[in-house]
Amino acid sequence: MTQSVLSHPHFISLEGGEGAGKTSAITALRDLLQARGHEVVLTREPGGTPLAERIRELVLNPRDEPLHADTELLLVFAARAQHVRQVIRPALQRGAFVVSDRFTDSSYAYQGAGRGLDARWIAELERQAVGIKPGLTLLLDLDVREGRARAAGRDLWPDRIESEQDDFFERVRQGFRQRAVEEPQRFRLIDASQTPAQVGAAVRDALWQWLETLETLE
Repeated sequence: MTQSVLSHPHFISLEGGEGAGKTSAITALRDLLQARGHEVVLTREPGGTPLAERIRELVLNPRDEPLHADTELLLVFAARAQHVRQVIRPALQRGAFVVSDRFTDSSYAYQGAGRGLDARWIAELERQAVGIKPGLTLLLDLDVREGRARAAGRDLWPDRIESEQDDFFERVRQGFRQRAVEEPQRFRLIDASQTPAQVGAAVRDALWQWLETLETLE
């Protein structure tokens, strides 16, 4: 039987292209959740467990042999399957909030829109290997050139993804935006071209509204 993909209200993801400011946004989310007395688990993808972090290295290391798009997708989902079972589900089951720097939406954007892989295959992997998605996803949207300019010099050696050309990242951006159109109940679009203070305020506002919604339902 095909597993369904269920959203969890305590599971929050941050998505966006290069240089969008996800790290600062995650800090803002953590601080607000902790101020309200919640346990918060911060994690990232690919990665989140020791094994998944080793898979991350395989995916991003530009010094290895060329990585076929199919292989890249399967490696990312192998890391995600481990991540969900070892970190995300246990944290949610004990009542914590999980805030993840990227989740399956990145596969739809990077391997789907960016690499041209079939979204139906990604959806099937999501159902069979993952089975869960965030209740809230904040998409930090930013012009590709501005984002890459921000990210320039951040790392001495760009990884395999960072080494791609602008047209790849344009497709990724449009892939993210299409996901937001398809699931407006889950996504909140944040203009990441604003100042860090403005982006942080927008992120906190979105989370505050989400928490108020949850409290009303409870």
